[in-house]
This record gives sequence, structure tokens and C-alpha cells, in this order.
Amino acid sequence: MKIIVAGYGKVGSALTRQLSAEGYDLTIIDSNRKMLESGQELYDVLGVYGNCATMDVLSEAGVKNADLLIAATNADEVNLLCCLTAHKLNKNIHTIARIRNPEYSEQIVMMRDSLGLSLLVNPEKQAAQEIERLIRYPGFQKRERFAHGRVEIAELRVSADSPLNELPLSQLESETKCHCLVCTVLRNGEAITPRGSFVLKEGDRVFLTATTNELARLLKSLGIVTHKVKRVIICGGGGSAYYLAQMLDKANIDVQIIERSAEKCVHLAELLPNASIVNADASDMTLWESERLTADDAIVAMTGLDELNIIISIYVQSCGVNQIITKLSRTESSAVLDRLALGSVICPKDLCSNTIVGYVRGMKNQTGASIAVHRIADGKAEATEFHVSKDTPNCGVPLRDIKLKKNVLIASILHLSQCLIPNGDSRFYPGDTVIVVSNSDSAISSLNDIFE
Repeated sequence: MKIIVAGYGKVGSALTRQLSAEGYDLTIIDSNRKMLESGQELYDVLGVYGNCATMDVLSEAGVKNADLLIAATNADEVNLLCCLTAHKLNKNIHTIARIRNPEYSEQIVMMRDSLGLSLLVNPEKQAAQEIERLIRYPGFQKRERFAHGRVEIAELRVSADSPLNELPLSQLESETKCHCLVCTVLRNGEAITPRGSFVLKEGDRVFLTATTNELARLLKSLGIVTHKVKRVIICGGGGSAYYLAQMLDKANIDVQIIERSAEKCVHLAELLPNASIVNADASDMTLWESERLTADDAIVAMTGLDELNIIISIYVQSCGVNQIITKLSRTESSAVLDRLALGSVICPKDLCSNTIVGYVRGMKNQTGASIAVHRIADGKAEATEFHVSKDTPNCGVPLRDIKLKKNVLIASILHLSQCLIPNGDSRFYPGDTVIVVSNSDSAISSLNDIFE
């Protein structure tokens, strides 16, 4: 499959890395020659220098023979024109545009067919949606939803005083009285697919599968008290902050935004009449002393600077705040970040690239193709959702009799609207939905790929 990535920024580079690793025929376009050359050297892909919205540049990139164009420049208007032009040059091409400006949201959805858009992605809005879920349903570091929200993969960190510390997985259900499955453990930067004899230790990051109700029961059995958040303080007044404040307002949660730019504060005050907008520097520690933070507050550090977000999160953690969420543009130094008290870490470009990669894999193989893809354990593992078709091998066969590839695990089966956390006797049938967790080294684009 031939793919063109227009714009080699944060999202574009993340997509180039992931898609080139999966063996797609990739061409990148950028108007910054230095960045373009860097991408070509790193990933051995074709590069075209110039404005991706012009016919000449798109033609040079091979748009007439391409299967997919992903427009991910920093300018929404350029992305839209790029997709429109590509569609005029190749009526069969699929196009994906990154659109961030909330003012365009409604009209672009209405004009989607006219613009020739196959998919719209908004990293800031996706990040806000993820953060809003963590605030409304606290207790876990991260939560990924599958099967229309019926099953989740959640992340827990094992502390020294946790009942999970030094617990063999074979005793997990009897200890917690909760039916769940540990699908991945991240220990010292290594993603492990554990067996029943595996013993959890302090510092482990545990990724487990269960229904939403079972996850709530797990928190209770582990003695993890989840305070209902009464006030959310958002540091930074960018696009994600705007989307998040809108969502929290609908949930009747008090919102306070701290923004350094007076101009942005005025604009936010007009857009968000129910939010409290504070014109101040979130890095000023005297500001936090005056805020009188409590356990019922949640702090979201989402300024435009990763370094500042890290400093804010580390500081407010010492103030007794239970829920801290840190937005980071880059998570490549995950081994270092893992040692810091940052609470839940959200990376918009990763959320966006997951959505696009899921779409690409669906194009590649429509039969048994993935419905959703989530990278977990700092990108070292993937959780992928599939529909089971009549052509899927091993339908009706007990899982204990199925030979799966190494580091592949069937984590959940949705059968007749019933969510099953599987054991050796479990089976899947045509029409079911299954969640598969695998090592990210080997991409699984089709359900048939999991079998030996």
C-alpha cells in the first residue's frame, strides 16, 4: 500500500516511524528541508520538498498512484486544501486530515464529502476526551475502551503497600474477588506477557483487562479510594484546555484555567463563561500556595512546554493532590519519565497516530481487519480489537487448544453482548469481537495473523 504523509511534525514523524516499521510504501512531504532530510535518513523513506497543497508537489509525491494521503501539517487550511487537491488528482484515494481549530469542527463535518475526506482527526480533542474520562472515573493511570465501552484495558502501578505486591498472578482473582486478566506488565522498561506463576513486584506497571464494573470492584478490593473530583485546575489555555473545560462543564465540575497570555485569557473567558480564568504563570509556586489544593482537586498540566508540565506535576504531587494528569508532546524518554511523579501521562500525537494506524490496517485487509488499535506500556505492546468472521480459523475451538504466536494473548471476547474474560475453556465464534494484546515488534493487522 502506498501512503503519503504530508507534514513531518510531531504527528507526521510518529506516523512515519510506525508505518515504515510495518512495511508500507511511504513518501513524506514537508516545506522544511532539514526536517525532511532527517526523516529520510531515519526511516529510509522517499521525501518530497515543497508545499503539500499544490498539484505539482502532490504529483511529484505520486498521489495519482497512492492509496492514502495523511495531511498532518500545522495549518488546518493547508491540510484541507491538500486533501481536496489530492482527491481531484486521484478520485480513489483515501484522505485523512488533522484539524485542530474548534471553529471549523461543525462545518467540516457537514462538508466532509465535498472536501473528499475519509477521516478527520483532532489530537487536542482526543487528548481532552481521554483526560475527561480519567477525571470522571479516577483510580487508574490510564484506561483504554474497547467494544463500545463494554471492556477496558486499565493501568495500575504496584506500590510497596499494595496487596498486589509480591502476589503471584494465579492468586489475583482470589485475592481481589475480581474477574480480570493481566495482559502486560511493564518492568524496568521491558513489556512482559505474564503467566500465572508471574509474581508482581513494587514499581511494576500492570495492564489488565476487565469490564467497567469489575474495574470499580478491583479498586475497592485494593483499598484505592477514589475521591469525586470537585474542581479541576487546568494549566495552559490551548486547544485541549478549551475542549476539556467544555466537557467538564457539562459534567458539572468546576473548572479553573491558569494561562500566562492575557489575550488568550480574554478569548477563553468569552468562550467559557462558566469557567474561572486566571491570568498567571503556572510555574509560580506562590500561586499554588494561594490555591489551597485538596484531595478533591485534580490538576491537569497541559501548557505548551513539556518541561513546565513535568515541573508543575512534580510540585503539586507534594501538595497532597490525588489526581494529576500530565500532557506531554513527546514520550520517547519513557524510562526517565517512569521514575517521576507525573500521575497519568497523556500524549496527543500518540492518540492521533493510534487512530490513523487503525484506519490504515483496516484498509490493508478488510476481512478480519482491526477495528481499533491502542498502544500500551509506553508503546511496547498493542491492544487491538477485531471482528470474528466465518473465515477466521479456530472458531469454536477452546483457547487451550489454539496455538498463538509468541507474546500474543486473547484478552477479551464479546459474545452475544456478553463480555468474557477468557480462560482455557473459552471459545470465539463468527460475529464475536475479540481483544488481542501483542508485542509491538510484530504488527497484527488481521485476526488471522495471531495464529501460528
